[in-house]
Amino acid sequence: MRLDLVWREEDGARLPATVWRPGPGLRTLSSALVGGGFATPGWVLNAQVRGQYARMDPDVHLAELAARFGLDGPGVGMLTAAAVDRTFHGADAGVTAAATVGLRVPTWAAAPAGAADPQLAPGTINITVAVPVPLSDAALVNAVMTATEAKTQALLEAGYACTGTASDALCVAAPVPSGAAEPFAGPRSPWGARIARAVHFAVRAGAENYPFR
Repeated sequence: MRLDLVWREEDGARLPATVWRPGPGLRTLSSALVGGGFATPGWVLNAQVRGQYARMDPDVHLAELAARFGLDGPGVGMLTAAAVDRTFHGADAGVTAAATVGLRVPTWAAAPAGAADPQLAPGTINITVAVPVPLSDAALVNAVMTATEAKTQALLEAGYACTGTASDALCVAAPVPSGAAEPFAGPRSPWGARIARAVHFAVRAGAENYPFR
C-alpha cells in the first residue's frame, strides 16, 4: 500500500492527508464518512483536521478535499484530528495496514449510560487494510471484525484501558472477486490472522508513540 502525503492550508493551519490510489479492480468495506459500506473506489483519503473540528457537513468537506487533491470518481474518505504525517504501518505475508492513532477520547464500547470519557488530546483511530486476495462478502465483514479486535488488543497492550474512540473508522480493501474468493477472515483463518497481525503492529506502534499520554 503506497500512501502519498499531501498538504493543504486550511483555517490558518497547514494540514496533511494521505492518499492511496490502488488502481482498478479493488473493492472495499468501510465505515468511512464517504464511500462507506461496500464500494469500488479509485482512491482512499485520510485527511487531518484541526482538533476542534466543528463542521456539520464532513461528507461535503471530504468532497472538497478530494477535488483539491485531484481525486476523481468514487473514493473512500476519512477525517481525523490525529497526526496524519505520523501514519504507522504493519505488514504480514502480503497484508498491509496503515493507521493514524489519536486517543483524545479513549472509550469503552459498552460503557455505562451517561459515563464521561477522559479527554486527552486530538485524535481518532483510522485504519486502512489491504488484502492481496479476493474475499467473499462475508469474509470482508469478518475482516472488519478481525481488524477491530486486533486494534483493541493493541490498545490494551499499549496501556490504554479502552476499546478505541467513539469516532474510529476502518476500511478493508481486497480485489474484486472474478471467481472463487476466500470465504473466511476470522483471526484463526490464514488471511484473517495476517490482517490481525498487521493491524496490531500498526496500531500498537501508533499508541506507544502517541505524544499526549
